[in-house]
Amino acid sequence: MPLRVTLPPTFRDRLASAGRPQAGMWVCSGSPAVAEICAGAGLDWLLIDGEHSPVGLETVTALLRAVAPYPVTPVVRAPSGDAVVLKQFLDLGAQNVLVPMVDTADQARAVVRAVRYPPRGVRGVGSALSRGARWNRVEGYMRDADRYVSLFVQVESAAAVESAGEIAAVDGVDGVFVGPSDLAASMGLLGQQEHPDVVAAVHRAFEAVRSAGKPVGVNAFDPALAQAYLDAGASFVLVGADVALLARGSEALADRWAAR
Repeated sequence: MPLRVTLPPTFRDRLASAGRPQAGMWVCSGSPAVAEICAGAGLDWLLIDGEHSPVGLETVTALLRAVAPYPVTPVVRAPSGDAVVLKQFLDLGAQNVLVPMVDTADQARAVVRAVRYPPRGVRGVGSALSRGARWNRVEGYMRDADRYVSLFVQVESAAAVESAGEIAAVDGVDGVFVGPSDLAASMGLLGQQEHPDVVAAVHRAFEAVRSAGKPVGVNAFDPALAQAYLDAGASFVLVGADVALLARGSEALADRWAAR
């Protein structure tokens, strides 16, 4: 008899049951060893970045396998909301996907359709061939696929902030992640994520998403700002990145031991 596989809870489920905000970090290096080290650190979730990092399909698969033994929830950020790309990410085993640059409710609805099987969506059927269904060892995977997948979208432009409530209200969107970096750029404040106008826009997005009954998250490497966003109602937050920790840590070693 083949082994029957039970998939772990989604990030949607983790957020609903946690009772506290979930703290996580970026995995951008593409290194399974680094991902495994981060997975065992005690954080709640990891964001594997497929948008701004040199991470392709095979690498994402290796990273998911590296973190699987640990009690941390991996979320994979796709490079876009393209239906083919999302199909591939789901089939390789990404249960939790984050789609960047969603500016309207119509875009959100299109992304929802991309991660759902017909008749509710357009996801291609290949579970017998894919790690996502553990090669059909997850009983009833296609029937229950919506339960095994959670979808989060990014609000990261001035236009998206104005539509944040409508985006969050789309059936199938499980949460919204606010990206202050691109938001600042769209507001003419490139590199000024802590500018009062940017922070105010983040807060407006928070209020709209929470009013729609969905959890909202944010990226904030500055500890004081991260805490302020948590105090404002963020349900999940990213507070660091593997590559940033390595860059700053190695610089500190150089300052201490190789100063000239």
